[in-house]
Amino acid sequence: MRADIKAPKFRIKEWDYYMVLNQNFAAAFTISDDGYVGLESVSILDFKERKEHTETVLTAFPMGRLKMPETSSQGNSVYEDKRLKLKFELENVSKASSCHELHKNYILEQNRGGKIRHITCQFQRFHGNVDFSCDIRLYQPDMESMVIATPWPKNHAFYYNQKINCMRAEGWMQYGDKRYEFHPETDFGTLDWGRGVWTYDNTWYWGSGNCDLNGKAFGFNIGYGFGDTSAATENVLFYEGKAHKMDDVTFHIPEDSYMKKWKFTSSDGRFEMDFEPVIDRAAKLDYKLIVTDQHQVFGKMSGTAVLDDGTKIEIKDMMCFAEKVHNRY
Repeated sequence: MRADIKAPKFRIKEWDYYMVLNQNFAAAFTISDDGYVGLESVSILDFKERKEHTETVLTAFPMGRLKMPETSSQGNSVYEDKRLKLKFELENVSKASSCHELHKNYILEQNRGGKIRHITCQFQRFHGNVDFSCDIRLYQPDMESMVIATPWPKNHAFYYNQKINCMRAEGWMQYGDKRYEFHPETDFGTLDWGRGVWTYDNTWYWGSGNCDLNGKAFGFNIGYGFGDTSAATENVLFYEGKAHKMDDVTFHIPEDSYMKKWKFTSSDGRFEMDFEPVIDRAAKLDYKLIVTDQHQVFGKMSGTAVLDDGTKIEIKDMMCFAEKVHNRY
């Protein structure tokens, strides 16, 4: 619980980050309380047009005022000001009656006993005079996820993190006069839920993706770069609701351009991939005390992944993302 953390309020970091993605477009949503600054952001990406836009609202010294949930399994995260209204609500699957009739029976059958993660947003003047809005539901059945508590060797820092992959997505986004729709047979969302006390200067690598393989949900989470991960990594495959733990995965990023082809290799041979970038969602902020340099690259992944029982999964041109981020805050 937040009250049990001994660190000063300005050092406690809390965030909920959702990525909703298919082969043609994606959106990302963040509600965060990072102690002396809050960063609330929305991104929209169009892979066919190779365009993206991210808008971020900064707030000073939230230090717990957002009252973000202390567990990912209960509660809502909400941010609202005169320009942005962003809500992450957790609902029971019985509310699937509000879904489109086309998908209602499918969702009820696939998600009995599960949860719905409901994302709504109204963002005025999101890009120039163009507004953005959305209403998206992510369906979370009874399935496994990645949870890790990462320590730092000094400074009494830690990061408690959950990654929930393979949530089928349904809903819409409206960006000006253009409408984007998500369909649960093919489209997915991921939650990155994090709470902790970080050191000031960190670099991390993270990659994630989901896809449907003949009616079966497949996904992955890979990452490293900060804290002491000698006891465990966050590298996991997800298939039909089960998690399959991997050893180390290495990102091979070209030194001269994030838009050249990447490779991913693994110490146990269970994640061997080629990655063809489509969009580099780059962002750099320098406010002296707060500095962030992000390259979240979206592209097509192809290669093989091996489950715990030796089953080989082959994927081809799976749209996903991988990133390198350096933060000082």
